[in-house]
Amino acid sequence: MPRFPLSERWYRWSAAHVVGIDRTIAVVLTLMCGLLTLTSGETWTGLVVSLGMTVPLAWRRTRVAAAGLTVAGFSVLHLVVVPHTMLPSVIVVPIAVYALAAYGPRWASSWGLVLAVLGAIGAGMRYFGGEATTWQGKVFLTAFLIVFVVAVWAFGDLRRVRNQELAGLTERARLLELERAQEAEIAAINERTRIAREMHDIVAHSLTVVIAQADGGRYSARADPEAAIAALETISETGRQALTDMRALLSVLREDQPRETSSTPQVSDIDALVADLRDGGLEVDLRVEGEPGELSTGAGLTAYRIVQESLTNVLKHAGPAAHVVVTEQWTEGLLVLTVVDDGRGASGALVAPSAGGQGVIGMRERAELHGGGFEAGPVVGGGYRVRAELPYTRKV
Repeated sequence: MPRFPLSERWYRWSAAHVVGIDRTIAVVLTLMCGLLTLTSGETWTGLVVSLGMTVPLAWRRTRVAAAGLTVAGFSVLHLVVVPHTMLPSVIVVPIAVYALAAYGPRWASSWGLVLAVLGAIGAGMRYFGGEATTWQGKVFLTAFLIVFVVAVWAFGDLRRVRNQELAGLTERARLLELERAQEAEIAAINERTRIAREMHDIVAHSLTVVIAQADGGRYSARADPEAAIAALETISETGRQALTDMRALLSVLREDQPRETSSTPQVSDIDALVADLRDGGLEVDLRVEGEPGELSTGAGLTAYRIVQESLTNVLKHAGPAAHVVVTEQWTEGLLVLTVVDDGRGASGALVAPSAGGQGVIGMRERAELHGGGFEAGPVVGGGYRVRAELPYTRKV
């Protein structure tokens, strides 16, 4: 446990036992001042005034304004009904002034200071005006009382400033903690969204290729056994690659294993992707225009996934008989990816169209995440067109 200075420990302890401390002080001062008042020969009126000044100290920090007003009222009554002797209970006046300045509202603190100064003047004029006291001595004693009251109020006001600073720091710490919790929650949501998007791309593409190869191998098994064997090999390779990609993706969820990043595909892997699909029977052409640049790892993965998802959608919705053209257009600071199919194989679609369009949503999110643009839609006369733009910085 950390060791705080004695003053700090006292402050923490007193803040946690406010009511008990105030009531203890009130009881002690009430008994002491009451006994001194009775033993000094004062009447019961003086005792009542003494009790009226000391008892309210029990609420000096819980009901600050009410306690201070009560002490002020009985202090004025003290000047009126006890003309010759200053009761011991006047010791509570600076305590009440300090409490008003430190814990009370600003208006109560200001009025408490004004009343305390006026009370100091009245007490100096009434109780320090004996025959043996010159007017200079009376002025000096009165000024001393005023300075003492103002000093007590100033110390109380400094305590108010400290309390406000501590309250401000506490609130700031609470807001920072809340902000950190919100940032962690947003980061977790973004990470789950990213993983879901990657999982969709990997599973959808791999299963679509597997279905296409399985159907092709089944149709050609008797007529062309070699083609069936090639289809099975493609299914095996696709399954292994999907398993590797899923392991690399899910490694980010495990804290006991390092992340696998070696299998992260990039733009340069698009030609291999196209070749695999071409070997699987899809008629697809790849065109590269301009001088290829260097994309960041995230942007390169985005480009690959957009092409992969687009070709997967062609297999799912246009069928293996469709013709597809994939274009990489490298301009100054911008990579434009275009995937266009003619839609001729729509009658042989492998999978029935499903609602939701999660693949298109994922491609759009990927492109916008890296400051690019995305659009997709049917082409007049048949087919479908996907166009994505990814900015990059060309190295000189």
